[in-house]
Amino acid sequence: MDEGSGQAARVLALLVARGQTVAVAESITGGMIGAALTTPAGASAVFRGGVIVYATELKHLLLAVPADLLRREGAVDPRVAAAMASGVRALARSDYGLAVTGVAGPDPQDGKPVGTVHIALSGPDDRLWHRDPVLAGDRAQIRAAAVRESIDLLLGVLESSSEDNFV
Repeated sequence: MDEGSGQAARVLALLVARGQTVAVAESITGGMIGAALTTPAGASAVFRGGVIVYATELKHLLLAVPADLLRREGAVDPRVAAAMASGVRALARSDYGLAVTGVAGPDPQDGKPVGTVHIALSGPDDRLWHRDPVLAGDRAQIRAAAVRESIDLLLGVLESSSEDNFV
């Protein structure tokens, strides 16, 4: 089992143990996070679904990302990732919403360089966590690294709250 599938299996086990769920909103990764989280057996118990919002206007239409934010900052912005995470969490009625937006290349987007990635996690009590890695490599490497970073953020939050009373 590779590192990514091991992390996904650990995420799912923690969610199952707590009776919690997750949904994803993906732009740069185009469904790769959802695929990673649904690879381990038993994913259907906790994975609510995912939305691939590659087009900027779909971030607003499907996830309620504020249109003025998208016009002002473009699609690659930490506040956009946060709004995507909150939006997918509400849409899917899940405990956690995990979202990622960024630039995989080959060209910059909205004035942001290739490798810029924004990841956000919306959770219980409207808590929000984020990670803003700058990734290197070609398009495929950046996308794969964005998947790993996203799942690692979710896993880290779940593990750090393992003493909390979620059950």
